[in-house]
Amino acid sequence: MILEKDFFKQGALDLAKDLLGKILVRECDGRILKGKIVETEAYIGEIDKASHAYNGRRTERTEPLFREGGIAYVYFIYGKYFCFNVISGIENKGEGVLIRAIEPLNEFDYLAEKRFNQNYDELTKAKEKALTNGPSKLCLAYSIDKSDNYKKLYEKGNLYIEDNYEDNLFEIVESKRIGIDYAEEAIDFLWRFYIKDNKYVSKK
Repeated sequence: MILEKDFFKQGALDLAKDLLGKILVRECDGRILKGKIVETEAYIGEIDKASHAYNGRRTERTEPLFREGGIAYVYFIYGKYFCFNVISGIENKGEGVLIRAIEPLNEFDYLAEKRFNQNYDELTKAKEKALTNGPSKLCLAYSIDKSDNYKKLYEKGNLYIEDNYEDNLFEIVESKRIGIDYAEEAIDFLWRFYIKDNKYVSKK
């Protein structure tokens, strides 16, 4: 069942934890790809110097952050990669959750061919993990790019999130976020969350 709009209206810290174990669904190339969300990071513009929305910074790029929770925010980094975020909370709040890693659930050969030009059974253990164990890697595997900006993740389309009733017993680890050395005191916020012992987590 697709998550309802109200699910996304909670704050980023709660949503970042509640998204763990949920299923990201992506329809592309005539296939329906499914992956379990296993790692997230929360960003809260009001108090977080790592957030694109810090200090009310509202630009064409950051505008999705200020919309009502439940839409996608996709941004470009390093001139060649995309990162996928889920907007949380109420309108004008400036909060979101970065999806850092996903555990693929199907279409393994398709994903392996797309990422490494190999069949899945030809991959090394390291390459198996590297399919989707990072924010840009999962976007490459699931063909998520700027065209997905603003998409409603609570409506059936080619990108949405489903509940997971079968696999929801796990321990959540809280830790510092990754790659935000510029963010002063926000470096130490324990706002990264991941499923303990899942091999697709980007960094233990």
